[in-house]
Amino acid sequence: MIIIHANLQIKPEQEQAFLDEVKTLLVASRAEEGNISYELLKTTEQEHRYTMVELWKDIQATTSHNMSEHFTAFTQKAPLFMAAPMDLKVFSGEPLKA
Repeated sequence: MIIIHANLQIKPEQEQAFLDEVKTLLVASRAEEGNISYELLKTTEQEHRYTMVELWKDIQATTSHNMSEHFTAFTQKAPLFMAAPMDLKVFSGEPLKA
């Protein structure tokens, strides 16, 4: 399983535009083969900061996602929304079984 945390700092004046645009990305990404979960979370500690938490079956699923029409369309618009470069963390792992 591949786990991705994409930390996003959004320009205050672009926050609503970001939220409107990201809805399409969320719906389309969740429908992709190999997607386990694709969620946008808003931090409670800082204004205008979000984390996209993605779970994928394998690296091939993330590669396919990164080449998808909806993802590339979003990444082309993303600089309009961003107040700082995205902080991306990628993990490979399986949940521990108790």
